[in-house]
Amino acid sequence: MNRAWGLAGCLALGGCSGANSVLAPAGYQAHALLDVLKLTVFVGAAMYVLVLAFLTLGIVRRRVQESGDLPVVEPADAGLHRGLIAWSVLILCGLSLLITASFVLDRHLAAAQPSETLEVRVTAQQWWWRFVYRDPATGRWVETANELHLPVGRTVRVTLGSNDVIHSFWVPSLAGKMDVIPGRVNVLDLTPRRLGWFRGQCAEFCGVQHAHMAFDVKVESEADFRAWLANQARPAVSPSGVDAARGMRIVSTQCAACHTVRGTAAAGRAGPDLTHLGARRRMAAGTLALNRGNIEGWILQPQSIKPGTLMPATSLDSRGAEAVARYLEALK
Repeated sequence: MNRAWGLAGCLALGGCSGANSVLAPAGYQAHALLDVLKLTVFVGAAMYVLVLAFLTLGIVRRRVQESGDLPVVEPADAGLHRGLIAWSVLILCGLSLLITASFVLDRHLAAAQPSETLEVRVTAQQWWWRFVYRDPATGRWVETANELHLPVGRTVRVTLGSNDVIHSFWVPSLAGKMDVIPGRVNVLDLTPRRLGWFRGQCAEFCGVQHAHMAFDVKVESEADFRAWLANQARPAVSPSGVDAARGMRIVSTQCAACHTVRGTAAAGRAGPDLTHLGARRRMAAGTLALNRGNIEGWILQPQSIKPGTLMPATSLDSRGAEAVARYLEALK
């Protein structure tokens, strides 16, 4: 039994760190929220200890009185009233402290940012994420999907919208969650302070594949971010090899209604932009590691991997799917 409790404790502690933990903040907003969480825990723990202390004192005193060592004395009404008033004042002070801290934090996080703040437009769809950046060099918008890149030490203003149902945007290590509501634009600021990979996810139930609506977040240096954004703004590279060329022809015809590959005839908007798919870490909104085998499997039988996804099964044979997979994997 002791071993079982020890194992349970280790598993619980495992959730206190990593790429998806509010207790391991890597951004300014997450740090601020953790400070308020710590204050809430402190106030709640103080009240809990006081309740247990008075309860224990009352039990011990009553037992001593019943044993005959102390005379039984009922508390005076005036003393009881003073005690209740003092306890009510203590509770009011604790709640007032938490309300004030929450209000000040909310106003501070919602404050206007400088004009040079980077803007990213995020659109949530069942069940994936569309990310669109404004290129500071050209002013044009650059689109990608399911992988968010952020420069370290710089505030990024994320504007959130939905094309279908209510979702919720949440990167626990960087900031609190924000609902994404159809017909409404919400705003969230992210100021990462630590390099690395983090995980974002939808935090509002949005359908059968809600659990598989995630995205990767990479926080990198300003120079690496600029290089990444410049590469994302370029059209797709021309394929090398017979199989990859065949894959491009298939994508430009059979996939063109739903997906975009800039520089080709594929210009659909229903699905994710595939222009630089091969440069991403995962695919299908965090469901699979990105490699040729997973791309091929997703093309042939997406419903067996992610039931309910809007990606339909194709009529391609295995060789055609392999050609498409080779082409997409090469789109760096």
